[in-house]
Amino acid sequence: MKLGFSKRALPETGALAVGVLDGGTLTPLAEELDALTEGALTRAIKGGLFTGKRDQTLVLPAPAGTKLSHVLLLGLGPAAELTAVHCQNLGGTAYGRLAAVGAESVAIVVDDLAGLPVAPAEAAAEVAFGARLAAYRFDRYRTSEKKEDKPRVKKITILTDAARPAKTAWAAREALAEGVILARDLVSEPANILSPEEFAKRAQELEAVGLTVKVLDEKEMARLGMGALLGVGQGSAQDSRLVTLEWAGGKKKADPVAFVGKGVCFDSGGISIKPAGGMEDMKWDMGGAAVVTGLMKTLALRKAKLNAVGILGLVENMPSGTAQRPGDVVTSLSGQTIEVINTDAEGRLVLADALTYVQDTFNPKAIIDLATLTGAIIISLGSEHAGLFSNDDTLAGALAEAGLASGEKLWRLPLDAAYDKQLKSEIADMKNVGGREAGSITAAQFLKRFIKNDTPWAHLDIAGVTWSKKDSPTVPKGGTGFGVRLLDRLVSETWES
Repeated sequence: MKLGFSKRALPETGALAVGVLDGGTLTPLAEELDALTEGALTRAIKGGLFTGKRDQTLVLPAPAGTKLSHVLLLGLGPAAELTAVHCQNLGGTAYGRLAAVGAESVAIVVDDLAGLPVAPAEAAAEVAFGARLAAYRFDRYRTSEKKEDKPRVKKITILTDAARPAKTAWAAREALAEGVILARDLVSEPANILSPEEFAKRAQELEAVGLTVKVLDEKEMARLGMGALLGVGQGSAQDSRLVTLEWAGGKKKADPVAFVGKGVCFDSGGISIKPAGGMEDMKWDMGGAAVVTGLMKTLALRKAKLNAVGILGLVENMPSGTAQRPGDVVTSLSGQTIEVINTDAEGRLVLADALTYVQDTFNPKAIIDLATLTGAIIISLGSEHAGLFSNDDTLAGALAEAGLASGEKLWRLPLDAAYDKQLKSEIADMKNVGGREAGSITAAQFLKRFIKNDTPWAHLDIAGVTWSKKDSPTVPKGGTGFGVRLLDRLVSETWES
């Protein structure tokens, strides 16, 4: 699919999306089209329930007086309240509605409106970004899909008088879209394809965009002492891997920012096996590692001005005669011992060694880990927010602000030593679970034990937001890539500004 920018003018053919302000006020190019069609847009607005409220849409097929196949009216709401995320949603909505009616060429108008808080070039780039994300499909395993079920859109053009600066603004968003799409692809892959070894190979392909990639195998991890991570994968026929992705875009000796991702390529629960219903979803228990991989690709593509490192702990959690048992004790890379009460609380074991490794090896100035860690976070927050835990108020605040600005929202939950008693073990330094109460919090308290010297750290529990069962303007059903936009925004505003 081709995506580009062109000067704002009425196209002769194809499908066109134009904005309508709250109250039914036509935007400039919509007014021009209304005159050309002898008031067709005005009549359609007056004759229905469409009033220009944000998120409202109205499709007009083949309006008389033009050769356009369709005109889509997009409700903008009050112009003064439009944000970058709203612009992205407009682009996604325009693509979705016009693809659904079989359009092959789609033009979306971005008018320079009085009071618009987003500059025209930025608004146009955000609309393009939303349309690009909405066009995502994971269809590589479909062999008999009917032609009419496939989107026919071959070209999207954003019409704006700021076409040239919009192209410049689009470059960074195109890099971001590439990262989101990579994360979605990885999450969507079935587990028989995306093993830890295959995931590591795909990470190594990112050397082509400028990342330095290193892969540790099981022998190397055993020699280092990663007993917690290796214990998770010992029941699987698939060997575990630890992958390091480095981006050196800052000063030569400056400490990096670290991003650590849980990469359980399939989670059966191990000996503490999960119920059969819904277990197929556990192919995306590597969502944290997917987000880190996508983010690192984005940072490399847009030549981010900082040093960053991504760590992927890649394992498969399976039951077998060699699998880890409830009651086993493992020794982590940090030297702390862990009594494994539940083998289905495996992600925190993977992260424990990955967190220690990144601190010992890179001395990062801040660490953010991402994991589909607990079902409890879904009970708490559903699919609207990811859980945020942090030992640093400044980092937590910056993450929350980046979440709001990117549309990937976070909700901070507490860390408190009072919860530590739930992790007390009679025979080891800690248990890997603290019981049903405050399950997401005790999981975060567990991870906090592996953060050294008060390094600023945040844990994002993304279990409820990694996979979507419904379409939204910029996120089709399936893998969401949640976290790439959020963290790219954080990097840009916190460490690059």
